[in-house]
Amino acid sequence: MARRRTLMTALAASLVFSLAACGGDSGGGDSGSGGGGGGGGESAGRVGVILPDTESSVRWENFDRPYLEAAFEEAGVEYDIQNAEGDAQRQATIAEQMITEGATVLAIVNLDSASGAQIQEQAANEGVQTIDYDRLTLGGSAEYYVSFDNTEVGRLQGQGLQQCLEANGVTQGNIAFLNGSPDDNNATLFSSGAHEILDPLTQYTQVAEQAVPEWDNQEAATIFEQMYTQNGGNIQGVLAANDGLANSVIQILGRNNAAGANNVTGQDATVEGLQNILNNDQCMTVYKSVREEANALAELAVALLNGEEGETTGTVEDTEAGRDVPSVLLTPQAIFRDNVKDVVDDEFVSADELCTGDFAAACSELGIE
Repeated sequence: MARRRTLMTALAASLVFSLAACGGDSGGGDSGSGGGGGGGGESAGRVGVILPDTESSVRWENFDRPYLEAAFEEAGVEYDIQNAEGDAQRQATIAEQMITEGATVLAIVNLDSASGAQIQEQAANEGVQTIDYDRLTLGGSAEYYVSFDNTEVGRLQGQGLQQCLEANGVTQGNIAFLNGSPDDNNATLFSSGAHEILDPLTQYTQVAEQAVPEWDNQEAATIFEQMYTQNGGNIQGVLAANDGLANSVIQILGRNNAAGANNVTGQDATVEGLQNILNNDQCMTVYKSVREEANALAELAVALLNGEEGETTGTVEDTEAGRDVPSVLLTPQAIFRDNVKDVVDDEFVSADELCTGDFAAACSELGIE
């Protein structure tokens, strides 16, 4: 693979230092506000980034925003970062405003593929290049896609659930799937990867599976409670697509005096998820370095501003558009109790916020400080 151009190399090197302070940030700034900077840089044009919401994950405001701001500031480019607050019409309006105000590169985390494709079509009509960030827009027209290998995320979850069940002596039993939002292509890929691992395991019976609209944690609790009741409480493992859904499962298990049977997966390595792992209520999560993903997006955006081609790792098929999208796919990491420290060492969460109260003893045991 070719080395990145000089500007990209300098950017990547300097971010090790300039982003370190962002990893433990719990504020993330005003979710609805934009951010501008980088005046006097070498690049022509302006980058617009539209984050999806503040509900599905804390990552968007606490991590993506500050990492992207630092990356664009370091590259000396003008930028505007805003949040759609879960509203597809708001996202379309923000995109239109960004284009009107001079954005020549637009990166979006779509709320659904249909609305995302419309934004990208409008951008193309105005000569604006687009990048899909984190979620592929099916039927869209983005020049690039930046994300993690989301099928591999699902495989790690499936492998993790199998490992947890076996470690806890569950050699046969029932498992349930609590998938992410049906209009999120990533959720489809997570589920596909998990099924790839779990479907051949005949010792475990898949008794229930349902997607959770908009990744809503409250609705997830209702859905899982119905699964649990319908199966008479006879569920030994749960493939939960992220830490928020996993916590909803754990709450229902707790109400039914089944807490501690930690055969529950997750994703995102949130403080809550990691604390559930430390407490033996959740078995594992999948860590995806937002710093790495944000840097990859910034590098591609700056390359496009400079009229250059971005460096990719391959392509991803857009089955609706019938095309292969040049992509940067990053590698996720499975996190169990014995390597929670890896997430702290990467400064995604701090020991201070993780090791509070009853979790202090577990942190001390695992060398987290």
